[in-house]
Amino acid sequence: MTQEQFAARFGFSVATLRHWERGDRKPHGPALVLLTLIDREPGAVMRVLG
Repeated sequence: MTQEQFAARFGFSVATLRHWERGDRKPHGPALVLLTLIDREPGAVMRVLG
């Protein structure tokens, strides 16, 4: 999945994803929770989001 696809699918901006990937910023709060769920149970998150 591209950054653009990931961002659109899970509700992040592409710019935010790029900052996280470069280490300029770290996710926190709800974003961190969602990313952890995506990492551990991607299929479940995809099902819930439809």
